Amino acid sequence: MAVKYQDYYETLGVARDASQEQIHAAYRKLARKYHPDINKSSDAEDRFKRIGEAYEVLRDPEKRKRYDALGDNWKAGQDFTPPPGWDFFNFGTGTRSRRGTGTNGYGFRIFDGFGDSPFSGFSDFFETLFGGGVGGFGGGAAAGRAGTGGRGFRGQDQEAEITIPLEEAYRGTKRSVTLESRDPASGQPAGETRTLEVKIPAGTTDGQRLRLRGQGGRISGRGTGSGGTPGDLYLRVRIAPHPVFRLNGADLELDAPVAPWEAALGARIDVPIIGGRASVKLQPGTQSGQRLRLKGKGFPRKNGGHGDLYVRIRIEVPKNISDRERQLYEELSRASSFQPRRW
Repeated sequence: MAVKYQDYYETLGVARDASQEQIHAAYRKLARKYHPDINKSSDAEDRFKRIGEAYEVLRDPEKRKRYDALGDNWKAGQDFTPPPGWDFFNFGTGTRSRRGTGTNGYGFRIFDGFGDSPFSGFSDFFETLFGGGVGGFGGGAAAGRAGTGGRGFRGQDQEAEITIPLEEAYRGTKRSVTLESRDPASGQPAGETRTLEVKIPAGTTDGQRLRLRGQGGRISGRGTGSGGTPGDLYLRVRIAPHPVFRLNGADLELDAPVAPWEAALGARIDVPIIGGRASVKLQPGTQSGQRLRLKGKGFPRKNGGHGDLYVRIRIEVPKNISDRERQLYEELSRASSFQPRRW
């Protein structure tokens, strides 16, 4: 079935050879502009989803490489059908899965209040290329020898990824993870599913692994009743990029745009913190790039307390000014002895 081709580079407004830093910067700019909590236009939510989908693909080297293999002759909106021989490789939607042999495979599906997965708004094009969130998740060969009946042997440890919003990582959350057994030879569903309730602690950092004992690979055709012990499942938590905050260990960072007169004269400005807002005092003569620290307004630390929030000042000049504003700037230029260039 043909689906509509999505030009992810066009969506983010970057070149096909853009660096990861350029892709990340473009995403942050657009996500901030079209975030539904900020932008109230009728198409903001749709644009925000498409921006998120594009970033989900281009930020991941494996997904990006697979997407780039389609070539650059496609146009957004064209009917698209995967080329012959296009092998299905499920990256998952919000999870990453691997396939192996010798054990019962388990795939993952993430459920939350917004549908089947945190990325349930992704397009049919994405689903066609990267699967729909249920993947074959094998663990490799079982740790034992054939003919032993599996008694006393342990299944393979397995690993998957789940992506959650920064706010959920800050407060802690619970996610339902459904494991679907798959035939190790064909990769097809074997009919057995089980659902786990996974607790993600407050202050979980990007890349942190959660260990789920006994939820990994099982000895093929045998369970613990015949002596085979399941391996463990390691769930790696990824934190989705946020349109405002950057996470650095237990510290948070954000850029605060200020007007030239606020920086020159001093001012008190409001900045967002997770769960509210805080007031920051700018001293007269505040410089662009200067960082202000809000102690204890960062992420929860494992040993108690919180990290800090660092506010980086960014002085912005208005692009369009009135005649009166122009007169005042001209008067200031004549009256001021300030010389910013010292060469």
